[in-house]
Amino acid sequence: MATLPTVAIVGATGAVGREMLAVLEQRHFPHADLRLFASERSAGASVRYRGEPRTIQPLTERSFDRIDIALFSAGSAVSRHFAPLAVRAGATVIDNSSAFRMDDGVPLVVPEVNAAAMARLANPRRPGIIANPNCSTIILLVPLSPLRVAFGIERIVVSTYQAASGAGAKGMAELQGQTRAVLSGAAPTPEVFHEPCAFNLFSHNTPVDPATGLNVEERKMIDETRKIWNDPLVRISPTCIRVPVLRAHSESINVTFQRPATLDQVRQCLAAAPGVRLVDDRAANLFPTPLKASGEDDVLVGRLRPDPSSAPVPRTSTESRAAPGSAPHNRSAPCLSFDLFISGDQLRKGAALNAVQIAELLRE
Repeated sequence: MATLPTVAIVGATGAVGREMLAVLEQRHFPHADLRLFASERSAGASVRYRGEPRTIQPLTERSFDRIDIALFSAGSAVSRHFAPLAVRAGATVIDNSSAFRMDDGVPLVVPEVNAAAMARLANPRRPGIIANPNCSTIILLVPLSPLRVAFGIERIVVSTYQAASGAGAKGMAELQGQTRAVLSGAAPTPEVFHEPCAFNLFSHNTPVDPATGLNVEERKMIDETRKIWNDPLVRISPTCIRVPVLRAHSESINVTFQRPATLDQVRQCLAAAPGVRLVDDRAANLFPTPLKASGEDDVLVGRLRPDPSSAPVPRTSTESRAAPGSAPHNRSAPCLSFDLFISGDQLRKGAALNAVQIAELLRE
């Protein structure tokens, strides 16, 4: 874009919308004007941006006149109705909902991973829709993608520990309210979630497919990873769990490579990866946590170790392959499977920051 774009945020009063506003300001995103839209009940409210008040406008079908980039974070129903209208009005839509992620022709983008997927929409004269992946998928793929480039990836087993922020401002408020209730001796009352979230954890609050046993969140991680990597054969086994954490998701990962690597090679690969920060101090027992990740742009990675259930790879053709678990791996022993633990801010890299980074690529 040769001239400064006019930017819109749809869903500007929600948790992700407010984070988009903060990220635009913090990253000094260049724009001509910024317009903020929300539902009728939020219209007229004021928020501060770059030191000045900005009024929230009601979202209508005429809201996108002279908009160049529209950041959507208002749910799938709103996106399905209004995003095509925005495109017809000339805007490129960056959508944070699941409405278009698996549509053919809609790029599903993590800028550190597959920025080239959006090349077709880089021309402002050809507007379209770019989809933000699911938060858990983004946080998973930022550290795994450089490992995939270096060593190839055959299989992923991942368990998520997902914060209340994944359900937006209402989910965070429910966790806070239930925590106060329990500490005062009252029983928690679930409304946003189907189970009490305070002092509890439970299977992710999305419907479960009776045939496969996968919930929607787990299905998203499988399908979106395959689309982003353009690899329909990669094997992924996710288990998605809600935990009583206010903000930032964590994931425990076991990954099997196609080519063996040493622990030092894995560490060096991650240390050089964009959007990744190693937090892996064995001596002090300091590793990624949601509190450390909250408010941060990077995905924190730690607990790096060879999978003790996998056999070390023989160094020579004459060396016999050890039985799995027969001896501990060391830093110099090549291995095909590794374990790691990651934490990433769901509201930032898992949503708002990723969308703004896509907008920055459009500017470039």
